[in-house]
Amino acid sequence: MNSTEILDLLRYGENINLECKKAEANLPNSVWETYSSFANTDGGVILFGVEEHRKEIDFDKRFTFVSINNPAQRIVDFWNTINSEKVSANILVDADVGACDVNGCTIIWIRVPIANYKQRPIYLNGNPIKGSFKRNHEGDYHCTEEEVKAMLRDASDAGNDGGLLIGYTMDDIDMNSLRSYRIEFEHRNPDHVWNGEDDQSFLRHMGGYAIDRTTGKGWLTSAGLLMFGKGISVRERFDNIRMDYIDESNLIPGSRWSDRLTYDGMWENNLYNFMRQVTPKLVAGIKRPFKLEGMVRVDDTPIHRAIREAIVNMMIHSDYLITGVLKIIKTDNGYLFSNPGSLKLSIQSIYEGGHSVARNPRLQTMFRMIGYGDNIGSGFPTILNAWGEENWRKPDLRQHEELQQVDLRLWTISLMPQECTDYLCNLYGWVYLNLQSEEQIILGTAYLESSVTNSRLQSILEMNSIEIGHLLSSLVTKNILLAIRKGRWTSYRLNTEYIIPGEQLQVEDVSSEISFKNDTDKIIYQYIVTNGFITSPQILGITKIKTSQGANVALGRLMSANLIKKVRKGRQFIYELN
Repeated sequence: MNSTEILDLLRYGENINLECKKAEANLPNSVWETYSSFANTDGGVILFGVEEHRKEIDFDKRFTFVSINNPAQRIVDFWNTINSEKVSANILVDADVGACDVNGCTIIWIRVPIANYKQRPIYLNGNPIKGSFKRNHEGDYHCTEEEVKAMLRDASDAGNDGGLLIGYTMDDIDMNSLRSYRIEFEHRNPDHVWNGEDDQSFLRHMGGYAIDRTTGKGWLTSAGLLMFGKGISVRERFDNIRMDYIDESNLIPGSRWSDRLTYDGMWENNLYNFMRQVTPKLVAGIKRPFKLEGMVRVDDTPIHRAIREAIVNMMIHSDYLITGVLKIIKTDNGYLFSNPGSLKLSIQSIYEGGHSVARNPRLQTMFRMIGYGDNIGSGFPTILNAWGEENWRKPDLRQHEELQQVDLRLWTISLMPQECTDYLCNLYGWVYLNLQSEEQIILGTAYLESSVTNSRLQSILEMNSIEIGHLLSSLVTKNILLAIRKGRWTSYRLNTEYIIPGEQLQVEDVSSEISFKNDTDKIIYQYIVTNGFITSPQILGITKIKTSQGANVALGRLMSANLIKKVRKGRQFIYELN
């Protein structure tokens, strides 16, 4: 890293991924806690020789720089310690540590990547329970014992759903669920040799039943009970997990939901039944274009497949050994899929696709054998592609460390709906129309999603944290966005009390040969000559016209005289010289 990169990081980067330490004379002990927390969360940068005054908003006052005494020796000390028994693993390479001059001071920087799931937890002093840390908006915090155990379980590729459930037998299986599954399996795989097996053998092939080699007795696995178990057996063994579907679309005034599926004694609460009952509810109302393959009508669409993938992904990536809810919410604007646990892979690698590390590989196999998630690593790209084809807002995948919960929100509205553009034009006037397209998308996201964060915008705009930070800082400086700071985390919302400033009109004299019916038409024409185009809201800012209807009348006179023409620009109309 160089001086410019560090200053940009301090000014525009996400503070949750940045830790500053004065550390003039020696390495502070707290650096190892931060190393552990960054490695176990989303990675980050540690700076020695930078002191942060967090109450200061002004950048020039918020950070002060001090020179590190003997930086070469401090770096040697760091490498000696990280390669000792102080930490469980060194995940850094030489290029991750260095020193440079910033504002006349020599500082040290350390770039900590996120550890892969096989390396986590990164812990201190040989004690994973007491020495593991994670990062939240307040800074570094001690992991709970439950969080540590979850990371240790996730380090194994064997998955979490293969454990034998002693005492749970085929009597705990809901045979209607298993038979329904087997019908689907045979329809999908008509010549498969497993079709002739009895239920217990079939379930054993699927990873839902296994033999204890020590005793010779057979028991259900976690996957078998979760997928096909009787509701009372599932709740008895996994009483920490609930399944819940809520339809909040088309609400009648005064009602909280229009439909709900939860534990009510009317159905056997296993994953297969939950998926089978919820899927038709989620896709209800989605158009099915008429399509034939040979003489058979095909009702499946990319959106239907994407919704099924979202349901299956939620189930195969859930951590059923912690407390939580498999929750699906349907709204007028889309869907929310929520599951207990954390992401084994980084959000960036998930968006890129081609990666798949299921927490529950046996459940994944069971779904794959009936056509859900055919290609490993294709689930999330299937969703992204389907949503992209519809020009809907990019799916929003988020991880909530403190809640041990993962949320996937699928919006069924466009990136910039017309009502969103109209609202922003009305709120910010000509200022909005003169913003970059990326800045307009930021404002649209803040409007549609109530607020926006740097990390959310990275997935939408496909820009890095510092590039997004530049745009957000500019909008805050212009008083268009308001920054809401919570510890080290910042979100942004629209300034709904924005006062549109008077527009600075720069014009050039037009030819005296052109005859205008009034001064207003001349002002509009001069503005187009100077600035290239004009819009109806801009006319209200530079003339005495007070209504959009009046602006349209003036534009109509100029178009009738063949002086200007109307051109569509995205979702807006602009007026240029003819």
